[in-house]
Amino acid sequence: VDVRLGQLSRRLGQAEWLDGDFSAGDLMMVTVLRRLEGSDLLARYPALAAYVARGEVRPAYQRAFAAQLAVFERSSR
Repeated sequence: VDVRLGQLSRRLGQAEWLDGDFSAGDLMMVTVLRRLEGSDLLARYPALAAYVARGEVRPAYQRAFAAQLAVFERSSR
């Protein structure tokens, strides 16, 4: 995991998003990286932690997260 996070951190560099403007790729990557919450892995990569924080406040991310949560909540009843 550390190898991949290092690669991703280097790819992101000082950029705000992975490929220019915020895209579906960023939406998916933020979702994947959020799975590391509760571990110290993401904290080792400050650029990635900041990337996740930026992504989480995007309206597109919030809509996608809410839609996914709604599906989960309906299926767990």
